Amino acid sequence: MMRRLTFGMNVTLDGYIAAPGDDLGWSGGEGPDSSPSDELFQWWSDRVAATGLALYGRKLWETMSSHWPTADQQPGATPAAIEFARRWRDMPKMVFSSTTSTVDWNTRLVTGDAVTEITRLKAEDAGPMDIGGATLAGAAMRAGLIDEYVLVTVPVLVGGGTPFFTGLDSWVNLNLVETRTFPGGVVLTRYETRR
Repeated sequence: MMRRLTFGMNVTLDGYIAAPGDDLGWSGGEGPDSSPSDELFQWWSDRVAATGLALYGRKLWETMSSHWPTADQQPGATPAAIEFARRWRDMPKMVFSSTTSTVDWNTRLVTGDAVTEITRLKAEDAGPMDIGGATLAGAAMRAGLIDEYVLVTVPVLVGGGTPFFTGLDSWVNLNLVETRTFPGGVVLTRYETRR
């Protein structure tokens, strides 16, 4: 039994995970402050709790590790943010980077070939893995390693930036396995890779 690998992120309607300049201000999907609905935030938090190992590229790691390790200690932290921060710290993580020198919070650093390491990890008998970050996920996508794609589509057009999908050498056929609507017109779609 192969370990499952899922690539899931918030994405704009025009297919970007970050707007130009790595701007993520659009990603909440509701209101002027662009914070996600409580329901969507809980869905992501539950996903973190169920993840056996999270694989991060350097940029996404820097974004997540600059906020979540101490988010539960911030003044006014909501119970949901406190729960997410604790779940995130406890979740086993792996960062793929040749420029990062130290990682913390239940995290291991990998400086070697990402595709080789992810292939090895998939062969283990262990819990599901999530992968995040455009460059890292793109390498796994091109290598045919991703079993499931989760797009949390926010109804906004940003016109450019970092795309969710990378250029591919061949088609990848998918099966739709779930759709769900969240407040603010945010739509979750889950697809499994047809093997």
